[in-house]
Amino acid sequence: MNHNNLQPSLQVMFPLPLKAVVIDLDGTLLDTAQDLALAANEMLQALNMEALPAATIQTFIGKGVPKLVKRTLTNSLDGEPEPALFAQALPIYERCYAKNLHVHTRPYPGVINGLDQLRQNGYHLVCITNKAEAFTLPLLRATGLLDYFELVLSGDSLPKKKPDPLPLLHACKHFGISPDAALLIGDSLNDAIAARAAGCHIFCVPYGYNEGRDVHELDCDAVVDSILDASKLIVYQA
Repeated sequence: MNHNNLQPSLQVMFPLPLKAVVIDLDGTLLDTAQDLALAANEMLQALNMEALPAATIQTFIGKGVPKLVKRTLTNSLDGEPEPALFAQALPIYERCYAKNLHVHTRPYPGVINGLDQLRQNGYHLVCITNKAEAFTLPLLRATGLLDYFELVLSGDSLPKKKPDPLPLLHACKHFGISPDAALLIGDSLNDAIAARAAGCHIFCVPYGYNEGRDVHELDCDAVVDSILDASKLIVYQA
């Protein structure tokens, strides 16, 4: 682990005493970009539109499938397609993605070892993602990660999703812990905003999908190379 990557905020002392570790899915636990891009280009093909480079589509990942579809249709981060086109495209995308859910998707290096270590150390483990539950649970199951998590909150599990703090606060309430006893490990601005709003700690991984931006610019307590590295900066608080 490169300790030069650590960016502690004020009053953050390592190791952090915690009871729960919350982990994001796309770009943190699983490298889903190729399959998301595959589905996006199948959708474009079905709509007689030109395919986009997978690297471009990767920068569109992180705010859920509807946003990914809008960005793909307009080839821009903030574009709004015609409502009729979007209404036609979204179900096509969902069908294409369901079919290609785990063709190339795999856990990132350090994920399995990291989850084993975190579970062994006694933390409550939670997965919080903006991905719809219809995709989240099959993906976690197919990649062998589902059984690690006591709680999984998808983008449609609650009335609001990240960057709103609601899913994190819900998880803390579920386990009867204060937000400062929880850590979110994520890869994007969405994660950083949600964690700060909830009062949780936040670590970011540098390998994910932060809309093409450098995670070192985010307000996080540390940038860690892997989930396993994250486990070395925290300590279970009995």
